[in-house]
Amino acid sequence: MEVRRNTFPKEEHLYGQTAVDMLFRKGKSFLAFPVKVTYLVTTDELPVRCMVVAPKKKFKHAVDRNRVKRQLREAYRKNKFGLQDWAVSHEQQLHFSMVYVGDRLMPSNVVERKIKVALEKLLEKLG
Repeated sequence: MEVRRNTFPKEEHLYGQTAVDMLFRKGKSFLAFPVKVTYLVTTDELPVRCMVVAPKKKFKHAVDRNRVKRQLREAYRKNKFGLQDWAVSHEQQLHFSMVYVGDRLMPSNVVERKIKVALEKLLEKLG
């Protein structure tokens, strides 16, 4: 039996100019307030890679941006297995980003609930 770990290691982070540019140039997006999700089915070695963004335009203080990013990463880490299962079963690779578009901070349990909704909506769109 395979043990699935609730982690978000560096290999699952989406980074690098080429990968990020391609995601925002060719990807599709939707809004699941307070998060805008942009996704792209692609060819990569890992089933799912994710990026979180908290814009400086919305949150002037670094401590607030860091808090939002920490909340997004934690919510994704706890709820990522549906996306990974989809990618493995369809033999596809997925790159996506979560951009926090809300203009105020929310409690972590609310952010997690909203991220669950966003990930379910993403699975719906993927089919």
